[in-house]
Amino acid sequence: MPELPEVETIRRGLVKFCVHEKIEEVQILCAKSFIGPKEVVEEHEVLGLRRYGKALIVDLSGGISMMVHLRMTGQLVWDNTSDKKVLQQENLGVAFGAENSGLISASVEKCTHAFAGGHPSDTFFDELPNKQTRVVIKMNDGTLYFNDQRKFGFIKVMPTAEVEQDKFIASLAPEPWKCDAEKIYQVFQRKKNSPIKAVILDQKVIAGIGNIYADEALFYAGIHPERKAGSLSLNEVKKLLEGACKSMDASINAGGSTMATYVRADGTKGDYLEKFAQVFRREGQPCYKCGVEIIKIRVAGRGTHICPNCQRLVA
Repeated sequence: MPELPEVETIRRGLVKFCVHEKIEEVQILCAKSFIGPKEVVEEHEVLGLRRYGKALIVDLSGGISMMVHLRMTGQLVWDNTSDKKVLQQENLGVAFGAENSGLISASVEKCTHAFAGGHPSDTFFDELPNKQTRVVIKMNDGTLYFNDQRKFGFIKVMPTAEVEQDKFIASLAPEPWKCDAEKIYQVFQRKKNSPIKAVILDQKVIAGIGNIYADEALFYAGIHPERKAGSLSLNEVKKLLEGACKSMDASINAGGSTMATYVRADGTKGDYLEKFAQVFRREGQPCYKCGVEIIKIRVAGRGTHICPNCQRLVA
């Protein structure tokens, strides 16, 4: 599942291509993937894109918006030949790493699309629409494809004025940058017997933190993920939020992680895990702080990476 930094990099990429485009036709190939009447968005111009947690909001003229949630396997692919040529010249092989440059060059050369963002499948570079295409949005200067292998994602139409009242959006807590440490501390006290990792993964407590950035934030704060939430001091809560912000800022600036070959909007892979991750996916390697080997355990049903020395389990 894409995490907040990955969704943010897709938002930034789509802005470059879709803003001021006019939707001419919407083709729904899977009924559950498009919620609402398609006629409502047709003939309207894309005014901008914003994000709530891991959800993208595409604002249109006429007071209409589309909420896009990629969930586990969603993709957004922009198809425009002229844009593709520019991207090939500017981004071919960027951020893939030398060992993958041949494979990526071949893939981009095969690709007929300007860019793709989301979780790639075996058909990621195929002609579109393909067997995983659920919604086709034809615009005046290109086509936006919503692909979703497992059909968990969706596009939902709603009045722009009601976006923040939508059940999904309204349930989201503030993102780490907007969290008040004292309020979060009180939430932790109410959930005092739950493992802290489980609590910070709850989008109703802090929006946008997924498995990668939970591990990174906990390491930054020196907190073992199995500690009870109620055992954290206010200063530890502040440190935890600071760690979440720092790790997510670094990931956004790096274009997101490369988790599960996740790619960003211009077709290049982010490099957060390679350059900035302190513990995630580093099991068996030495801790950058103390040299002790990073280990992987399971907490709250999720694979969890820690330094057993820097993150000792205390009451």
